Amino acid sequence: MRSTGGSSGTPRFRLRWFTPATEVKLCGHATLASAYTLFTTGLVNSDIIEFDTLSEILTAKKGDVSQIQNSKEHQNCFSVELDFPLVSCTEFDSTTEVSAISKALNGAAIIEIRGQLQMVPSYKISSSCLLNSNNFDLVVLPSAQSVIELEPRIDDIHKCGGDGIIATGAAPTGSGFDFASRCFYPKYGINEDPVNGGAHCTLHPIGAKSWKNVISSRIKYYLNPASASARGGILSLHLDEQNQRVHMWGNAVTVMEGTLLV
Repeated sequence: MRSTGGSSGTPRFRLRWFTPATEVKLCGHATLASAYTLFTTGLVNSDIIEFDTLSEILTAKKGDVSQIQNSKEHQNCFSVELDFPLVSCTEFDSTTEVSAISKALNGAAIIEIRGQLQMVPSYKISSSCLLNSNNFDLVVLPSAQSVIELEPRIDDIHKCGGDGIIATGAAPTGSGFDFASRCFYPKYGINEDPVNGGAHCTLHPIGAKSWKNVISSRIKYYLNPASASARGGILSLHLDEQNQRVHMWGNAVTVMEGTLLV
């Protein structure tokens, strides 16, 4: 839905995201797809779009077609740059919950656990700027290979205190990647998310500071072949520490069009 109040005449739209089970506060794929659709259908005459969301005002920018490989094969193939908030995390000090998470990850070796802070602008909720102090449990494993081989117990993840578990581990030197990740959100109706952009609002800053001290990263998503989906993906990210932002790039392809009569 088109909104009003875009900065300097920039088109602004309301945007909400829903999983099979609930509404979520941040979603990278759906934001990218929404921006791509608006750009390609001619609904906006601009290379920048703002989205008014539960999280905050998010920005999507149309990028140069040359940034995408094999761009000549697709008429509307171009990059979309998403400007997302950096989401901080907190130390994890619940011994009981650590035991539950270890069980949920089938006894995998755990290096560290952190709780993700999900921030929402104060104008969205009257009582506090902090909507939930521990939305997702971010679990650091010994390596990317540990992430690949992880065999989680989805039913036990559902019983954990957080909304889901994000597992990550450093990629080996020379692999071309900085770290690997897998995301499990059974409470949201998603046992495992094939690729999750919003998770990297926390993951990328952690990876940049903990492993390579880099500002820009390439991240590989791995899925266990035994999972319901065998898809994976690659993310290119940049951390703007000064403005506390995470930038991510991607592209999209239209696979279906239709008409809805209301």
